[in-house]
Amino acid sequence: MTESDKFYIVKRPAGNCEILPIAQIAQQSPTIIEQWGPYDSAENAIARRIGLIRAGKCQPQ
Repeated sequence: MTESDKFYIVKRPAGNCEILPIAQIAQQSPTIIEQWGPYDSAENAIARRIGLIRAGKCQPQ
């Protein structure tokens, strides 16, 4: 797996979290409050995002 196949969970100012590929992180850095990752797959990032929602760190969409 290459670095370009990695995914991050990013928190927006509204409090919700999105899953983005690593290529989009640099473009949107001013609108990111917090980020977690990298994760090897989007499925793994989705599972982690659910955990962040349950822990109260992110709002559901």
